[in-house]
Amino acid sequence: MYPDKYIEFLVHFHGDRDYFECHELLEEYWKSTDPNNKKSAWVGLILMAVSFYHHRRENLNGAERTLRKGIVILESRAEEIQALGLDTGQLIKDLKNRLLLIQKGGDYSSVNLPIIDPLLKEECMKFCASKGFPWCFDSNLPDKDIVHRHKRRDRTMVIKERLDALNRKKRQE
Repeated sequence: MYPDKYIEFLVHFHGDRDYFECHELLEEYWKSTDPNNKKSAWVGLILMAVSFYHHRRENLNGAERTLRKGIVILESRAEEIQALGLDTGQLIKDLKNRLLLIQKGGDYSSVNLPIIDPLLKEECMKFCASKGFPWCFDSNLPDKDIVHRHKRRDRTMVIKERLDALNRKKRQE
């Protein structure tokens, strides 16, 4: 009923709180289904996850900028977000409260998305348990591999993809 990548997104969002992985999973899905639509509901969820990643790393400017953009998209895609098993009204309210916290320089704290589909929640909780993640526990702030994931990942494939894209662009010119 829901895309596998979305379920994985929810598992990481509520399990190990790996917001970088949340971004990676949904970006891959978005690019395979609706790549040119920068106002897609998927993009709104991606921006939300990126904002939490920035906030946890104390990058308040990045957190504010991405969350502001994400909220605009999510508000405009309310029906799609609701169809993804989330309470859109509560989600937007929670995100606006988070935006105010960020603007005031407040500290990061974990957030749980308002999942209203009990079957989706049950599936996510089972998947989370199978990965050995706790469900809806607070972020493990001392885990620098999660907190600073973008600095610690293997970027070989990213660099290769960028070079390939540059070469394709040069050939087209």
